[in-house]
Amino acid sequence: MQSRSTTTAILLIILIIIAFPVIISIIGGVFGIIGGVFGAVFGAIFGVLGGLFGWMFNWHWPFHHWNAFTIIAIAIVVVLVSRSRKI
Repeated sequence: MQSRSTTTAILLIILIIIAFPVIISIIGGVFGIIGGVFGAVFGAIFGVLGGLFGWMFNWHWPFHHWNAFTIIAIAIVVVLVSRSRKI
């Protein structure tokens, strides 16, 4: 009877060791999906609000030939260059 209990314990330990990374990755994926859905909802809401305000007040973006990625990339480069010169 002792060997059967030991074999069961060893098999359970091996199963837990193999399943742990899979379970953690599934949980992380669920958190990622939830965060992505929240980001999409807030992005859609604020995008519609920004579009309405832009249409109502006839606002014009001064950099109409640039997209947001270009402006953000330039801002990140400026911040990184200014931080590296302080050291």
